[in-house]
Amino acid sequence: MSASAPLLALDAVSIAYGRTLAVQDLSLEIWPGEVVTLLGANGAGKTSTLRCISGLLRPSAGAITFAGQSLSRFSAAQIVRHGISHVPEGRRIFPRLSIRENLDLGGFALPRLELERRIASIYEMFPVLSERAAQYAATLSGGEQQMLAIGRALMASPKLLLLDEPSLGLAPLVVEALFDRIEDIRNSGVTLLLVEQNARLALDTADRAYVLECGRLVCSGAAAEVAADPAVQRAYLGDDAAE
Repeated sequence: MSASAPLLALDAVSIAYGRTLAVQDLSLEIWPGEVVTLLGANGAGKTSTLRCISGLLRPSAGAITFAGQSLSRFSAAQIVRHGISHVPEGRRIFPRLSIRENLDLGGFALPRLELERRIASIYEMFPVLSERAAQYAATLSGGEQQMLAIGRALMASPKLLLLDEPSLGLAPLVVEALFDRIEDIRNSGVTLLLVEQNARLALDTADRAYVLECGRLVCSGAAAEVAADPAVQRAYLGDDAAE
């Protein structure tokens, strides 16, 4: 892949559930090292977009390329191996397995020495996971479960990490700590695509933003420019943002 090419590109992508279009004619680009946020109300098509990128859904039209290759011929598992990891809304950890077992599953195909190296790096990023490695995942708090979900995704050593509503249901102090770690992930060289209900936090974190309404792209640009858009302020940031 050329340094002058985007890491991920969606070209006129549409996503349908039966006869219902969830996303219509969406084009976007994500460049290496960026944090990009995808904003929109519930039902705007954000989660469908992430699921399509990670291979859990197939586009009904358009093309998705990653690192210069079409993703159309890859299964979801192959897309992970190709360099995209997805942390879904709701975390989807295995509650009856231990923290360590959840991480093992994230790196199940790795040689033992590499598996241990990556787990050590996850424990360094999220020390609470190391302290409780033998506990069932179900015993963790919501914030700790989110850390585990992110840690499990990072076991694949992705080039691109998809995060779907990482702050959902978490206390403000926990969210702050979690987004500090997200910044660490970005600083480690991982590119991120972030769907986040807290639009102000998402725009503060991201380099660029795309805004979806009813499955259509209505606004895009540098995060600061999108945050200054009066329509975005009214819809997502509150009236006080424009004062």
